[in-house]
Amino acid sequence: MAETYTVLIIGGGGREHALGWAFARDPRIQKIWFAPGNAGTALIGSNLPLPATDLAGIIRWAKTEKPGLVVVGPEVPLCAGLADRLREAGLRVLGPGAQGAQLEGSKSFCKDLLVSQKIPTARAGSFKDVTEAIRFSGSLPCRQVVKADGLAAGKGVVIAETHEEAAKAIREMMADRVFGDAGARVLIEEFLDGEELSVHAVTDGRNLVILPSAQDHKRVGEGDTGLNTGGMGAYAPAPKATPELLREVRDKILLPTLAGLAARGIDYRGILYAGLMLTREGPKVLEFNCRFGDPETEVILPLIETPLWDLLGAAADGDLAKISLQTRTGAALTVVLAAPGYPAQPVLGQKIQMGKTGADSAIFHAGTKMAAGKIMVAGGRVLAATGWGDDLQTARERAYAAAKTVSFEGMHFRRDIGYRALGKVVR
Repeated sequence: MAETYTVLIIGGGGREHALGWAFARDPRIQKIWFAPGNAGTALIGSNLPLPATDLAGIIRWAKTEKPGLVVVGPEVPLCAGLADRLREAGLRVLGPGAQGAQLEGSKSFCKDLLVSQKIPTARAGSFKDVTEAIRFSGSLPCRQVVKADGLAAGKGVVIAETHEEAAKAIREMMADRVFGDAGARVLIEEFLDGEELSVHAVTDGRNLVILPSAQDHKRVGEGDTGLNTGGMGAYAPAPKATPELLREVRDKILLPTLAGLAARGIDYRGILYAGLMLTREGPKVLEFNCRFGDPETEVILPLIETPLWDLLGAAADGDLAKISLQTRTGAALTVVLAAPGYPAQPVLGQKIQMGKTGADSAIFHAGTKMAAGKIMVAGGRVLAATGWGDDLQTARERAYAAAKTVSFEGMHFRRDIGYRALGKVVR
């Protein structure tokens, strides 16, 4: 009889649904639990009444059920030490401990590590005093980036076009605390020009496997206009991520980062996700995340043929050297279907009508819930319509065809996902 496995996935967004979908394709996976999951994850596994931030509840449940692997999706429980506590309880976990998660949880920690390891990044300063922060801001070119040091749900970043705008952002973060305690310290950086690139690597702390590159679309409006969001779509791989560029990213950015973490006594087992800017001087680090990106996960996983159990399990065990990543040729693209008013003030509670997608596409649930047997809108980013195929144009056609199978009142989405690579807008 073939061996079977069980998985617990922490989180309830599109990333977690995509992870569950990828695990479910493996016939060896007997059971998948989600904490808390959403309306989509309930179709492929069992949702638990446990928020991702209920560390004590998750640990109690995991000690009893003993899943074969725990994958922590969101950054908040990682920064709170969930992976540490699960490992202490004898469980197999994919996700860094609280010290390693500072890469995302503290922008100052991340910047200090980058500078100490001589990793290419923007000139910056970290401050806890408003006056000192504004003084340093005045020494930079007018266009600069002001970041709340702590976690701010992807919203604690302001691109200032003038010194006055930068000073206003600094006061709002540090004095007015518009992002709460996340703004007690701020990081001020010079603005980097270029094209952004997302590079995810799975690591066991020593070895790493680079996954297909991706490019996110952060602005709510077509042509990258309007407010920043958690991501309105993505595609993979990014054409500019040539094998030569990815080797440079590995050798000059990812491996030195792992070395810097190890020098600090941190055993980092999880996802190392580098947000990069491709400048004229080469790739530079904008930020690091300590988990899979969203919506990048929804385009990366359809391109991976190596079973997720083998890949993530090897990283959790510290034995990633035995893995040779297998990927499919072609591309994938996802379009986020958002609630009306997103990102400023999303309107929730609408009933969602869903049709059937093709064999080379999928709808990943993000902000959804079940109520009285109906699928309802429960978050700003509601669904991610993903398509894949032999080339990016085919993937885009399939993603937008999948998007047309869904409807709810006020639904909106960008019609130009992938435009940097393909140009034209979908109508």
